[in-house]
Amino acid sequence: MSVGGKWYFGWNIVGAAAMLTLLSVGMRLGIGPFFLPIANDLGFSRSLLASIVAAGMLCYGLAMPVAGFLVARRGTRFVLLLGTTIVVLAAIWSVNARSATTFLLSFGVMLSVGLAFTSPVALTPVISHWFTRRRGMALFFLSTGSMAGMAVMTPVLAWAIAEVGWRVTLLGFAAVFALFTIPVALLVMRDDAPEHTDLGAHEIAAMRANPPAVTTSLQLREVMRTVPFWQVFLGLFACGFSMNLLGTHGMPMLMDHGFDAMSSSMGIGLIGLVAIFGTMALGRLADRVPRRKLLAVIYSIRGLGFFALVLVGTHFELYLAASIGGLVWAGSIALSSAILADVYGVRLVGVLYGLAYLGHQIGGMLSSWLGGWGYETFGTHWVAFGSAGVLLLLAAALSLRLPLKGYTLMRPAPHQA
Repeated sequence: MSVGGKWYFGWNIVGAAAMLTLLSVGMRLGIGPFFLPIANDLGFSRSLLASIVAAGMLCYGLAMPVAGFLVARRGTRFVLLLGTTIVVLAAIWSVNARSATTFLLSFGVMLSVGLAFTSPVALTPVISHWFTRRRGMALFFLSTGSMAGMAVMTPVLAWAIAEVGWRVTLLGFAAVFALFTIPVALLVMRDDAPEHTDLGAHEIAAMRANPPAVTTSLQLREVMRTVPFWQVFLGLFACGFSMNLLGTHGMPMLMDHGFDAMSSSMGIGLIGLVAIFGTMALGRLADRVPRRKLLAVIYSIRGLGFFALVLVGTHFELYLAASIGGLVWAGSIALSSAILADVYGVRLVGVLYGLAYLGHQIGGMLSSWLGGWGYETFGTHWVAFGSAGVLLLLAAALSLRLPLKGYTLMRPAPHQA
């Protein structure tokens, strides 16, 4: 974790970013505990509330490239502070909403935009700039925050809602979120990385002795015409479809299958808890084995896990399926962003990640709607959860076809005396 015998400040950024992701992604994936209490309190049908959540997922995705663009233009600190302000205002508006329209605008649209501005898409560029040798590991540690969010936030939100109701819980989240994010944005986030990032002295010396070819990154419009970008996009579509389906309908599905609310939340939370340790192991592999193969393994096992989750009938089966799925639950987003940096360079990584993540949220929008509509129409959760399993297996096949490096324009390095 050190460079030249000294603690590398980039790891402070990773730690703070992981904690921030725990809160923002934990809330985004923690809609499940809110779902039935909000529906019952406001008199919404499952389909109506699922449609509002789906619209929020789309807004979350649409705000991602905007966040990436603003990070490139105004910096990480500005985007985090702006996002925090939006989250707080959205929470206050949501708890006072009474109609479907106002709840859509506050909880569905505004809260989603605020969380998007404080999500990993706003943090990936600064980490990518601070790390070269251990970029894969650093981005995996960022994913640890996402999984910790699922592990911690789902049961905590379920408990808080049972104790004080969904309105007080949402306001409490906004307060904690602001108290953490504002100091982090002001004191920790630094966009200007050292010249040689986390490279060691021997690596810097080797680079000077054998300068690499100078690369000119493709322009955004050129990237959008290449196949690897759309392979990553479609993989993240399957990832978002599955993640948001579990976050929104996982608890209702398990409760419909006979599990109580706390057991259901613990089952979902266990996936995130195990994923923390799985992420640490996968993070060490991310810089040692081809990332595309690791990504394919993650998608494959996760897809099989979705079939298993619908079949569980006992607490032991639930916790076993959650534990196995948790081992590979994390990492697809971190690997996808690292692959984008490998293939296209770090200059556009924020914008490209935001655009690719839009696929994640389009998938999340569809699964959030399908989870409610499919159950009300067919009386089974197999429509949505079976679709998630199939899409993940297809994403695994696409991942194996990704290139290892390179859509850059090469020219010889300048002569050095």
